[in-house]
Amino acid sequence: MIDGAIRDVAAFAGDAFPCFARAVIHRGPYKNGPGEINVPVTVSGSVISPGDIVVGDEDGVVSFPAAGAAALLEAVRVQIKREDETLKAIREGRYQGAYGKC
Repeated sequence: MIDGAIRDVAAFAGDAFPCFARAVIHRGPYKNGPGEINVPVTVSGSVISPGDIVVGDEDGVVSFPAAGAAALLEAVRVQIKREDETLKAIREGRYQGAYGKC
């Protein structure tokens, strides 16, 4: 995930390695320029710390501390189950919630 521009787009497009960036540019990066490694960074207003897990797909990117991954996974499973139950109720014509009021 890059909060800036990338180059070599054809190489990314021809590979399975995902890359999320704001733009494309023909110029390369500074090889000896300023920068730090293994420090928190801000990407689009979100702070990403060393060791955080970053996951992305065509809908967007999310990050979270690795220490909270197990709890987050359980919360995601509960939400998926809730959404599946809602979709089933809609298909069966018995849903009475907010989405059922058109």
